[in-house]
Amino acid sequence: MSPKDTAIYISDLILDKKGTDIKIIDISEITSISDIIVICTSDSDPKTKAIYDHIIKDLRAHKIRPIHTEGQDNLNWVLIDYVDILVMIFSEESRIYYQMERLWADGKIIDPEK
Repeated sequence: MSPKDTAIYISDLILDKKGTDIKIIDISEITSISDIIVICTSDSDPKTKAIYDHIIKDLRAHKIRPIHTEGQDNLNWVLIDYVDILVMIFSEESRIYYQMERLWADGKIIDPEK
């Protein structure tokens, strides 16, 4: 799968666990840290953990493993780094505070329907 296809697949996995406000942003032309960021909001710690576990388990079954994960202890902002794709799961408060969409406003929004 291409990074774009994988990011769209990840957004479907997030929806499976009732994550909300999903944004997929192509940042490949503005930075070298990654190609795509997938951002979502979770309204509870158990839901954040469920989204995280679901993504990790499902992609592992497809032989896709993260090189780094962070934030599973406090669950306010969880990062899953797949090199080409960064997945960020935020609590509602952290999402408002960090304003990732504003930080990456020069990126291109990917429509998962296309």
